[in-house]
Amino acid sequence: MSKNQDARTVRGFGDEWSRFDQRALSDEERGEIFKSYFGIFPWAALPARAVGFDLGSGSGRWAACVAPRVGTLHCVDASEQALGVARRNLAREGVANCEFHHASVDAIPLADASMDFGYSLGVLHHVPDTQAGLAACVRKLKVGAPFLLYLYYAMDNRPAWYRALWRTSELLRYTTSSSPLPLRYALSQAIAAGIYFPLARAAQLAERLGLNARNMPLYIYRDRSFYTMRTDALDRFGTKLEQRFSRVEIEKMMTAAGLERITFSEALPYWCAVGYRAR
Repeated sequence: MSKNQDARTVRGFGDEWSRFDQRALSDEERGEIFKSYFGIFPWAALPARAVGFDLGSGSGRWAACVAPRVGTLHCVDASEQALGVARRNLAREGVANCEFHHASVDAIPLADASMDFGYSLGVLHHVPDTQAGLAACVRKLKVGAPFLLYLYYAMDNRPAWYRALWRTSELLRYTTSSSPLPLRYALSQAIAAGIYFPLARAAQLAERLGLNARNMPLYIYRDRSFYTMRTDALDRFGTKLEQRFSRVEIEKMMTAAGLERITFSEALPYWCAVGYRAR
């Protein structure tokens, strides 16, 4: 039995990826989102036919972009339901160099110091012990291998009013995430339609008018499809176990886990960082 996973959270993500398997996401939008995460990833530093892992692979949407660039990609997820979605998606796209592992972060079935790279995007803030999860990932890397990490930020680069608004939204998340799966889904879709869409399009309009919209709520979704908003509303408000970290805290955790030469992306989404396994 895994100690570093929350069973309800795992079930929730299995349900999410079954409902939103990302087939409706356009190649253009997926490419844009992929670049927002992987813009700082050191592709040129990888060896030929590199072998790496995707911790918390979900629907396989990032694996579909990474696998064609490497030799072998190990997709690891605690949800068997999510792995089924990833298998179907990657097979449909003709991706044949992925291996799938049903495992939690504290039981990754890969040899220590064996991987040329790794990444975990939007996953480790959903496990009980994020620091231990990060350390478990780093142990799988060879010395000098890069690891790309994305963790929810603590609004540490936002004004006080923005942080206060976010704290208010936490009440809605608590109510939604405590509901049974069907009701959780319904509530999240109402949030997507009634909150995400109008605020995102308001930010889009403000930007087109030449205004500085970067601190407007949901600015990151200004050019995103409603499908992405629906997916992320379920992700954000349907998940009860969520932790957030400041940039300083993330850098300290990465260092403690055995990473060095840590670099943060200065662009949305916050915070995305890459580090290299130290000796």
